[in-house]
Amino acid sequence: MKKISLFTFCILFTLTTALGVQSTEAVNEPVPQDHYGSIAKKLARALSRGHVSQKPLDDSISQHAWTNLLDAFDFDRSYFLQSDVNAFTNYQSRIDDMMKAGDVTLPYEIFSIFKKRVEERYVFVTNQLSRGFDFNIDEDYLIRRKDTVVWPVDQVAQDDIWRKRIKSYLLAMNLSRELAEAAATNKIDAAATNKIEVVDKGRLNGLLINSNVLTNAENSIVGVTTNSIGSDKSRPVLTPSENIAKRYKQYMMIVQDMDEEAVLQRYLSAVAHAYDPHTDYMSPMSKEDFDISMNLSLCGIGASLRTEDGMAKIMELIPGGPAQRDKRDIRLTSGDKIIGVGQDDDPIEDIVHMPLNKSVRKIRGKKGTRVVLEVIPVSDPSGTTTKIVDLIRDEVKLEEQAATGYVARVTMKTGETRKIGVVRLPTFYATMDKRPGQAGFRSATADISRFIKEFNREDVSGMILDLRNNGGGSLREAISLTGLFIRSGPVVQVRESRRILVMPVPHMDGALAFRKPMAVLINRASASASEIVAGALQDYGRALVIGDTKSHGKGTVQTVLSLGSQEYGSLKITTASFYRINGDSTQMKGVRSDIVIPSRLEGLDIGEDKLSGSLPWTQVEPAMYVPVFDMKSFTLDLKRRSAERLAKNKEYFNYCKIVRGFEEAGQRKVIPLQSNKRKALMLEERALRDMDGEESSDDPEATEELSIPGLSTRDRNDIVLKESMNILSDLIDISGGTEIKLETEGDLSTRLLQIFGGRN
Repeated sequence: MKKISLFTFCILFTLTTALGVQSTEAVNEPVPQDHYGSIAKKLARALSRGHVSQKPLDDSISQHAWTNLLDAFDFDRSYFLQSDVNAFTNYQSRIDDMMKAGDVTLPYEIFSIFKKRVEERYVFVTNQLSRGFDFNIDEDYLIRRKDTVVWPVDQVAQDDIWRKRIKSYLLAMNLSRELAEAAATNKIDAAATNKIEVVDKGRLNGLLINSNVLTNAENSIVGVTTNSIGSDKSRPVLTPSENIAKRYKQYMMIVQDMDEEAVLQRYLSAVAHAYDPHTDYMSPMSKEDFDISMNLSLCGIGASLRTEDGMAKIMELIPGGPAQRDKRDIRLTSGDKIIGVGQDDDPIEDIVHMPLNKSVRKIRGKKGTRVVLEVIPVSDPSGTTTKIVDLIRDEVKLEEQAATGYVARVTMKTGETRKIGVVRLPTFYATMDKRPGQAGFRSATADISRFIKEFNREDVSGMILDLRNNGGGSLREAISLTGLFIRSGPVVQVRESRRILVMPVPHMDGALAFRKPMAVLINRASASASEIVAGALQDYGRALVIGDTKSHGKGTVQTVLSLGSQEYGSLKITTASFYRINGDSTQMKGVRSDIVIPSRLEGLDIGEDKLSGSLPWTQVEPAMYVPVFDMKSFTLDLKRRSAERLAKNKEYFNYCKIVRGFEEAGQRKVIPLQSNKRKALMLEERALRDMDGEESSDDPEATEELSIPGLSTRDRNDIVLKESMNILSDLIDISGGTEIKLETEGDLSTRLLQIFGGRN
């Protein structure tokens, strides 16, 4: 089999809403093609032989695959009845045998029943909408049915679930329209508004929960979705009831139009996901999309997408792409779900449950053309909020992916000016077809090395390496970058199925590039290669790690295997795991911060530990290394100083309220269906969104301990970065000067040779 190795950051999440659609025309049932059995056999052999766990395809895997398959069709357990599920329970321990025998009939049988249930639900939705609802009844709706293990026992129970679902959508739309119209005419009840504690404006524009439409335009009204530059042609005007009926009709049509390849894709992916969420079957069409994403040009907007629960989920914004470069209040964010696509001023087309390859082709387009996306924000667990984002398609710009750096001049309360070097690294990049020294060669390590030379010329007192939102990249670059701060020794351990490789710092002539105190910034989106660097520098005591409680926690490596001819597709399979030099895996637990200053990602469902079926955290023997500095002896004092400082910081106080607001919204499982209660919740969440910009970064009380001339507006408003500079300055003070006396070697075997071999 042909192998293409890669270190990729891909995460699975699940949604909590199903929106859909129908056609009344008869459609032929999809049936498996003759070669599908051979694909199943090849996949079965490749999984049991190639996966890092070396698990056989047995009854245990079969059970997980069976659950995954049902979830692939009915993720929130609302379409199937319990009797439907019972009819398939005898397959729970047979999928492994069926795969080995090349029998792929099961998913087509399940799909046939699923399609029938979708048609029934569409009829129910239209009938229920015609009857109307009583919004004075005090009842709640469970918005996270995916967290339950039961399907409705009969049609009566199913109808009640769906009645509440449609009632919730309709209530949210009606109230959103009412509030938007009232806001437009300045008629919002002042008394109700004053009851809401406005804590901070933060950066929450575009993140209103349980409402319907958010745009960059000031005059958007729910139900009349406008795009971000004011055009009112992006979607026809529909009443809330018409909008809901249209969605479910479209879903019906998409389900009825599913072809045999789409059904096979769901089945084989369900089997692959039984090993871990990053192992996946890629049909010929999805493999083409994957190849484009690896070339950093997926969709023409610079975003990596994956289908989840029928929606195109944004897994990562590619540094340098149009989406990542967009700095408006309402913009795309990792974890957002795209549910509609429009071309310039044409109507937006719903893409819910449309095959990803078809959705991607609508999002892609000619450079310079405009695409309009309707999106459910990652912050909305109920799925009733949408925002409209327009982007101009463009190529990913390499320069935008590159590291950036500058020297900040920090004026302390004592009047002393201290220079701090700051480097922000969006991804671990390298020119793969060239070597160092060749014309056109570019790498993260080489670029950061140039910044460090400038820092040394400026005689900075310390350095901050910002790895927030860095999803990974080249393993080689992660190792060589660590070598700028560690003279020698191991950086990471890679466990394959039968061996463990210890990856050392490459040999570099001359002195260490940077020897002074350091801090590394992380958040929940720092993954893979970022975790390798942060973990190694933490283990050596070389840097203080600051940020979210922990990083993302992706400690696995995927390889793409061809299953034969092009029509057979490919298997993306987990073939190795990362381990820190202290023996701990980065899987699930990630890298924990020495000092926690949470980001707005802290409370959201982001991280490997949030994914179903993730490989467990494990340990191996520690590598031979010796810490170069006792950072732990200073951590408690640094925490105390930071806590005292932040307790006086109004900006940070309000910022924490924003973070908690995100967390509470992300953890909400039920929402009220009584009109006044729902309206109060929506007003509360709207106040949270409106807090953006309320407080000034020039507040002398907020920055009395730290003044940083010359920072960009983005960095002046970056609370985590500013406090990290404070903490690093504290470290410089209490560690005895502007240069930490580091041991020059971190590798134990080299240290022993130096001691006993007479090396100077």
